[in-house]
Amino acid sequence: MGLPTRLKLLITLFSLFVCSALGHGGGGGTAEQLKGVIYDGRSLIINGKRELLFSGSIHYPRSTPEMWPDIISKAKHGGLNVIQTYVFWNVHEPVQGQFNFEGNYDLVKFIKLIGDNGMFVTLRVGPFIQAEWNHGGLPYWLREVPNIIYRSDNAPFKYHMKKYVKMIIDKMKEEKLFASQGGPIILAQIENEYNHIQLAYRELGTKYVQWAANMAVGLKTGVPWIMCKQKDAPDPVINTCNGRQCGDTFIGPNKPYKPSIWTENWTAQYRVFGDPPSQRAAEDIAFSIARFFSKNGTLANYYMYHGGTNFGRTSAVFTTTRYYDEAPLDEYGLQRDPKWSHLRDLHKALNLCKKALLWGNSGVQRLGKDTEVRIYEKPGSNLCAAFLTNNHSRIAQTLSFRGQEYYLPPHSISILPDCKTVVYNTQTIVSQHNSRNFVTSSNDLKWKMSQEPILTVQQAPVSNKIPNELYSLLKDTTDYGWYTTSIDLGTRDLPMRPDILPVLRVSSLGHAMHAFVNGEYVGSAHGSHDEKSFLFQQAVKLKPGTNQIALLCMTIGLPDSGAYMEHRYAGPKAVMILGLNTGTIDLTQNGWGHQVGLTGEKNQVYTEEGSKKITWSESKGEAPALTWFKARFKTPAGNDPVAIRMTGMGKGMMWINGKCIGRYWMSYLSPLGKPSQSEYHIPRSYLQESENLLVVLEEEKADPKNIEILTVNRDTICSYITEYYPAHVKSWAREKSKIRPVVDMVQPAAHLKCPNHKKIVAVEFASFGDPLGTCGNFILGKCNAASSKEIVEQQCLGKPSCDVPMKREIFDKNNDGCPDIQKTLAIQVKCAAQ
Repeated sequence: MGLPTRLKLLITLFSLFVCSALGHGGGGGTAEQLKGVIYDGRSLIINGKRELLFSGSIHYPRSTPEMWPDIISKAKHGGLNVIQTYVFWNVHEPVQGQFNFEGNYDLVKFIKLIGDNGMFVTLRVGPFIQAEWNHGGLPYWLREVPNIIYRSDNAPFKYHMKKYVKMIIDKMKEEKLFASQGGPIILAQIENEYNHIQLAYRELGTKYVQWAANMAVGLKTGVPWIMCKQKDAPDPVINTCNGRQCGDTFIGPNKPYKPSIWTENWTAQYRVFGDPPSQRAAEDIAFSIARFFSKNGTLANYYMYHGGTNFGRTSAVFTTTRYYDEAPLDEYGLQRDPKWSHLRDLHKALNLCKKALLWGNSGVQRLGKDTEVRIYEKPGSNLCAAFLTNNHSRIAQTLSFRGQEYYLPPHSISILPDCKTVVYNTQTIVSQHNSRNFVTSSNDLKWKMSQEPILTVQQAPVSNKIPNELYSLLKDTTDYGWYTTSIDLGTRDLPMRPDILPVLRVSSLGHAMHAFVNGEYVGSAHGSHDEKSFLFQQAVKLKPGTNQIALLCMTIGLPDSGAYMEHRYAGPKAVMILGLNTGTIDLTQNGWGHQVGLTGEKNQVYTEEGSKKITWSESKGEAPALTWFKARFKTPAGNDPVAIRMTGMGKGMMWINGKCIGRYWMSYLSPLGKPSQSEYHIPRSYLQESENLLVVLEEEKADPKNIEILTVNRDTICSYITEYYPAHVKSWAREKSKIRPVVDMVQPAAHLKCPNHKKIVAVEFASFGDPLGTCGNFILGKCNAASSKEIVEQQCLGKPSCDVPMKREIFDKNNDGCPDIQKTLAIQVKCAAQ
């Protein structure tokens, strides 16, 4: 054994000893002592074994317990071995001292399901989580603790934070869920992206980071703690990266004996009302992950892996009810291909490199300005893996490596698990594609309506000289707060000319507002995610005598980010009437009445019992602003997910059999001229066997006649491959430290598989030549083999899956009209239950 090898061994042993001494478990030798998680500069060591960790964020409150098994199973089949979730303080302790771990909030059940699937868990305790979740996960009651300053070296905050974190950790310990106890939890996270605001608190921020880390480590979980985007994370806490390209932007852990962990690789971007759809290509995500693991990465997490739904009032300020629909598993839990399948294939390719990545020596060869090879190799063995990288965003490259030529498309990495064989390229998608279909189940609902009372000063008497601040008025119990006042005017106060009307002006700190004058709706205004404040100005008709002014002010989620969140405010700050003969009248200090919530909310008219408390009439045409609607619909047949499309509506909320499925906002259009979200998820577990009660609160003038109940599927599946694509990664396996083919012919082919045990019932498009387009929108090019569709039908019809070889002799055996072009095979088929 040479001296360098001895030194490396000594360093490794020393780092293991240090980690053990710092409270990360392991380090002894017996089976019991090997339980738990330790780390060194190369990787986490779980129960004595090094692992490559592929993780995905799935948030238990953003789906239902009935959905969890299928979502977790799909994550596992997608090649993941870790699930990451936040813990959501405000749903677990909505009222101080009163806890809820039931239904969607059953954290223990969720973690046990993951463990039952043989997967690990990263538990992001927070307790501040951001997550585009209401108040960043902090309960509203915390805001009312005297002298509190969130997330700083502040005694009241630290007291409540420690009490909550200890409660969660104790609950996990009681259920034996940490890896040190034989459970699935291998990492825990304290705080969340604190570097973003740390400077705002100066030395109180630095002290808070130290305190939070020491508090967490002192709870002795037997697994490491992490802090994401926290460069100064104190030992033994591991600092981790969040972002889209951590393989290039992460400078690495702050100590050489800590592993490189990526806690958030954003698979797209969450959406807020007013936004267009968010996109991120599967090829770009694959490149970023391959890049990270080629540069000593050990764990990478997709944020999000399942899109999820912000049910009820759980979304943060202006965030849509649909959370992260562009994830590999969409909002409904359906596989979004090729994102899901292309990443699954990437995990397979990286696992073929596992031993080399974990035990080999790394090196880099620069082959050109934009090209390089990263190698992991163990001298004297067959262990060798290479990552050939073309960083140029537009130009393909041909690389010469160890006597062979390799073609690399622009911005791509080819993975060679034996330093010879290309089993995967990040830019060439060999796996299938699909498109999502919304199928109408019911669109002839019989609607009834009941108008919400518009309050007057008599119903909401003056309780304060000025309008109350909205957050502290509502206390996060509802979105809605009434503000009432009145003004007496004489004939001479009013404009004498018929073409001049007084103007009601309201300056508001946010978020939205509807205005009523003498019981009549006069208009609305709202802010945005980036600018919550707004100015409402509207001409109004006033009369001699007493005029009633009612403002229905609204929150659209509480803030979830930034410093000093406890000092954010909303609601009207100035109210004036302009254009009177007597000049401008300031009503800000006129005396205001207040009411928290709507009458329909208090009566729970969205439930069977509550709906009997009010009078309903048949809905005919456009209804006035602030109207309740109800209808009944039958549960759609089958097992496909269910949704509701809110065509023709404005803004409001929806309930199914008494359960709120979230806010909708159809009238707030994106720059594309469309609503940010039109379809809203109805979990099947919310539905009854036969008829279901649907209740809609509509805030604006609207007619519900065009609302549709839908089912959702991804039964349109496709393949799009070219002759230069590598064969599917499943064509290879590692046997006795060598990469060997496990199929008769290693060649590119179209691989199609229907979801949910369905079968291929139609070939909707097939072309071997130069077709164009994407799944659901293919068109023929200038060159096409006439037999394309017939060949695909022979290979695929009536089968749950099929493979179609990419071979000219099959498609062009009689006549090749364009032999000089590189051929592409595009296929689109329809799946259905038979």
